[in-house]
Amino acid sequence: MTIRIPLAGVIGSPIGHSKSPQIHKHWLKTMGLPGDYVPMEVELSDLRQVLETLPKAGFVGVNVTIPHKEAVLEIADLITDRATLIGAANTLIFRKDGKIHADNTDGYGFIENLKAGAPHWTPAAGPAAVLGAGGAARAVVASLADAGVPEIFLTNRTRVRAEKLAEDFGMRITVVDWVQAGNILEDSNLVVNTTSLGMIGKQEMRVPLDGLRAGTTVTDLVYAPLRTHLLAEAEAAGCVTVDGLGMLLHQAVPAFERWFGKRPEVDSATRAAALR
Repeated sequence: MTIRIPLAGVIGSPIGHSKSPQIHKHWLKTMGLPGDYVPMEVELSDLRQVLETLPKAGFVGVNVTIPHKEAVLEIADLITDRATLIGAANTLIFRKDGKIHADNTDGYGFIENLKAGAPHWTPAAGPAAVLGAGGAARAVVASLADAGVPEIFLTNRTRVRAEKLAEDFGMRITVVDWVQAGNILEDSNLVVNTTSLGMIGKQEMRVPLDGLRAGTTVTDLVYAPLRTHLLAEAEAAGCVTVDGLGMLLHQAVPAFERWFGKRPEVDSATRAAALR
């Protein structure tokens, strides 16, 4: 009997921009493991059929990106508590018993990136300001609350969305109007941009940044460009800055380990592979 080569991939629409294939292929090659990782553009109407078919073709799992992160929860047989809490999954494991297991490793990736880029940051030291209230913000807020951040200031261009997130996650969140976003920076030990503002092809970040204090940790989930306007201004103010690429790298670690059986390392070569 021949042993199947394990396959994994990433599903989304569009998918051409994804850096995940570069990351996973790099680890497979450097660790000398059999396997492959492929990008797959899948429409929502085909999602269930594709996910049910892939295991028959030798797939051991997939990453899931926009716009399917919420929809896969309707298809999965087993869902982790954190994926349920966040309301989205970015990692699927196709189990040997035929069941689809859904998880969300975005929050893990976010915290690990912070630990690596700002090792002196401690969750208990003070409040965090989170800009945005979308899917990424939900993963960030869940991970910050879990890490022990005492208070989270949450602001979003559409206030009702921030209020919904605060309702789902409980008492430690204070919702602030978007026009007041600049005022929460001064009181924050950590500032996180989870919006697409500042991304190549998107609007610039217009939040006043003169409240940033030296020593505050500032991270931007946007990684194209790597050095966003927010990070450049934060650096000039003497803040500790952490770019968004590391979150993408670290969230991939537990998925790779589940699929291919070995835990990869996020190092300078991994970053270089992602930026290729």
